[in-house]
Amino acid sequence: MSGKVVGSAVSLILVVGVVIGVVAVVQSPAAKGGSSGGGGGGGDGGSELSTHNKAVTALCQNSDDQKLCKDVLSPVNTTDPKEYVATVVKTSMESVIKALNMSDRLSVEHGNSSTGVKMALDDCKDLLQAAIHELEASGVMVQQSSIQDVNEHSAELKNWLGAVVAYQQSCLDGFNTDGEKQVSDQLQAGSLDKVMKLTGLALDVVSGISKILSAFNLNLGLKPASRRLLVIDSEGYPTWLSASDRKLLAEAGNDGVTPHATVAKDGSGQFKTILDAINSYPKKHKGRFIIYVKAGVYDEYITVDKKKINILLYGDGPTKTIITGRKNFAEGVKTMRTATFSTQANGFIAKSISFENTAGAKGHQAVALRVQGDMSAFFDCGIHGYQDTLYAHAHRQFYRNCEISGTIDFIFGYSTTLIQNSKIIVRKPDTNQQNIVVADGTGQKNMPTGVVLHNCEIMPDASLDADRLTVKTYLARPWKAYSRAVFIENEIGDLIQPDGYMPWNTIEPNTEFSYFAEYGNTGAGANTQARAKWGKGLISKQEAAKFMAEPWLKASTWLPDTGIPLDTSFTKA
Repeated sequence: MSGKVVGSAVSLILVVGVVIGVVAVVQSPAAKGGSSGGGGGGGDGGSELSTHNKAVTALCQNSDDQKLCKDVLSPVNTTDPKEYVATVVKTSMESVIKALNMSDRLSVEHGNSSTGVKMALDDCKDLLQAAIHELEASGVMVQQSSIQDVNEHSAELKNWLGAVVAYQQSCLDGFNTDGEKQVSDQLQAGSLDKVMKLTGLALDVVSGISKILSAFNLNLGLKPASRRLLVIDSEGYPTWLSASDRKLLAEAGNDGVTPHATVAKDGSGQFKTILDAINSYPKKHKGRFIIYVKAGVYDEYITVDKKKINILLYGDGPTKTIITGRKNFAEGVKTMRTATFSTQANGFIAKSISFENTAGAKGHQAVALRVQGDMSAFFDCGIHGYQDTLYAHAHRQFYRNCEISGTIDFIFGYSTTLIQNSKIIVRKPDTNQQNIVVADGTGQKNMPTGVVLHNCEIMPDASLDADRLTVKTYLARPWKAYSRAVFIENEIGDLIQPDGYMPWNTIEPNTEFSYFAEYGNTGAGANTQARAKWGKGLISKQEAAKFMAEPWLKASTWLPDTGIPLDTSFTKA
């Protein structure tokens, strides 16, 4: 235990060095050579002060905590408008470092009190380290960019900052029993609340870059890129896929690609387990690392760590190549750790393979697939479980031609997710349980996150079919305050309750700011006349267009030879 704490402390020293090097020091006018005397310092000083006050007022006007906003931004008396962004990123980083330090201290004090507390604190440390990486990337971008570049890449900043909020919330989610409350209360009051507030403020400032430009009288002819998450090339491919990746996707499974590693249970490949193949990923590997998994049921637990970027994992089909596990909350495993397959690495792609958790309804939270890495994509995959099947944890994710099955909150997380042309299969829950398809965790108003289902079929599993009208099934419920779920052009079966949505619970209904919307859906369950009044209800085509592939995720069209078409616009209207 002591070795682990010392290692973390050393990492913090390095992190602090990165923060100092990445984020510009905000200088006062006096430090820059300006006059601070009461007799005035010339017209420029007064003008700068007026501009500064105008900028702070504009930025803090719509902040949820205006006092905190002014406390953080008021000292930033500068002629460089990007320093407002740099300051909130720096302040957020300092809060995360404090939280990480505190999680180390609590591990020493309480790590031996129970297995649950130890698991939760260890997960917190991992998540907070991930948050630091997101903020490092944000700081580098701001430091090395002009205000014009910062504005153009504001969506990338929001993507990273949104992930920080996701990790902060996930850390708290891990303390979910009465016996763990004391530790979680200490961590929350001592540091995690500050992380949430300061990162939320950073999101507010990045979302208000146009206000900064206006305050400084900078007319750059730019529009905030609040939804420009990725760029599409001239052929309609998402830019995270290179030309070679597109070819690989077309050829994978058709004997047209040579994998770096082949997995086969019968010994006909280089590896008998998928984990061994993933761990064969060479250090400093360049380009796509390809793993072929032959047909078989692979009973193993797998994590793709963040250093193993750009893996393409493909099988012989979702009914033939299956990765299975049964870890579950009912048997004492924290939700995040129940995942059969977890990927933390950017650029992960899976094709023609299934991920499942067989704990069943009595296992409660039991994740089949957890996706944390940015720019992740799943094609022709099966994702099967019961409660909490797909943990779309953070960042940008795309699912196409998949089958996703479950019972309670079985698509959940804090990510920016688009699920398209897929079957959403609702299974029979345990006695006295009800079904909910989506539980999104958007906790800040400017997080660019939520779950969009486009052109999918929401249907009962054979196990539920006979009872589909008596077992209550809902489209979504608001896990966090700004929960967002959008349903566009789906075929919705009669299993869905007329009110469509339910509050999170009686104490925290989370209905005031949630955004649950529908457009162009068909089927017996698509009638919105009796939908919950706090839901957004039917939206216009113009509003729904914001959640199409290009503006929502920038993962537009795939060329036909990939075998994976992607709809960039409406398919039925």
